[in-house]
Amino acid sequence: MIDDQQTAQSLLEHYRVLDLTDEKGFLCGKILGDLGADVLKIERPGGDPSRNIGPFYQDEPHPEKSLYWFAFNNNKRGLTLDIEDSSGQEIFKRLVKAADFVTESFPPGYMKNLGLDYSILSNINPGIIMVSITPFGQDGPYSTYKGPDIVSWAMSGMMNLCGEIDRPPVRISFPQTYLHAATHAATGAIIALYWREVSGEGQYVDVSIREAATIALMNSFSFWDLNKVSLRRAGVFRIGLSSNAPQRVSYPCRDGYISFTIFGGRLGASTNQALTEWMDSEGLAPDYLKRDWTTFDLASITAEELEQIMKPFSEFFKCHTKAELWDGARKRGMQFYPVNDIEDIVEDPQLQSRDFWIQLEHPELDTTITYPGPFIKLSETPCHIWRRAPLIGEHNVEIYQGELGLSQGELSVLKQRCII
Repeated sequence: MIDDQQTAQSLLEHYRVLDLTDEKGFLCGKILGDLGADVLKIERPGGDPSRNIGPFYQDEPHPEKSLYWFAFNNNKRGLTLDIEDSSGQEIFKRLVKAADFVTESFPPGYMKNLGLDYSILSNINPGIIMVSITPFGQDGPYSTYKGPDIVSWAMSGMMNLCGEIDRPPVRISFPQTYLHAATHAATGAIIALYWREVSGEGQYVDVSIREAATIALMNSFSFWDLNKVSLRRAGVFRIGLSSNAPQRVSYPCRDGYISFTIFGGRLGASTNQALTEWMDSEGLAPDYLKRDWTTFDLASITAEELEQIMKPFSEFFKCHTKAELWDGARKRGMQFYPVNDIEDIVEDPQLQSRDFWIQLEHPELDTTITYPGPFIKLSETPCHIWRRAPLIGEHNVEIYQGELGLSQGELSVLKQRCII
């Protein structure tokens, strides 16, 4: 059953999602579930292939122990159903009658070939909102192309900005474009829901992963508009702050890295002055840093001058830990920050004070697991982690018998025929 807290006062408590997505769209359903929707994750009989994506709980590869599956499919109930079978299609249509959203990430034309596209489903339920997430969208010359994350990352232009300045472009290792697109899909679904409240009609939401990734280039557009600088990959450096040289923005310290950017004018004067005085107190500030930082003009500085400034800063950072530098920066009102690793994030007092971490029970593993909590805080309609990700077919009986009224015998036949 749905958690009592979930049905009490959540934002989307009265709505149901039929989630047919794979990795390209898991996050969409999770976001809607975090907001309180009843999300039914529909997998093929035997389980979704993504259950085999690691890492795994206690490093034991198993379809019921994928931490990847846990992360992106909590707040969902689980059904198994073969929608390629005619009997499975009829069951799905029955589910659509009581649903508000259908999310899917199959290639364009797949749902139409099954007789389950928006034109058919909207006749069954005129209020249905269907969300499709594909590499390039439903139309256009690339619409039939396959597009794993690395393709979208490259074709969006984002890969051209990632990597070291003297090496080929690189992809961020964890699939990013899927997450961008799934977030857009959840946003589109909620906008369509608002339209339905106004008009009484559902609608079709078409999400292109490549386009979602291209929108993430926003800062490169503004750099050209404002400074006529075309951003390019620069690794630990940043292009565009100085017209003459790339500037380092990530520095090693004793136990990791810190993020620090040298700014000019009044914006940077306070930090630059405080840092110089701190270095001088430890005998590490060369005379050329003891200057009037209010007149420092980053736009006109030469590459040699910038390197001369960055070098002693870098040597100073290496003498201290992230915690020492962060504590000193806060006391002196300086602008730089530790580059946190996972342990730092889990122990962060700010996140702990806001109850960001959730302890979610996993009875099937006889344990609890720490999860990132709600992505927003709502004062009246809580966003929350309501339940762990479903086991394979965990809620088949609950939905097929309890809601659709199928008998135990009918369920047994469907299972024998590998339809559920």
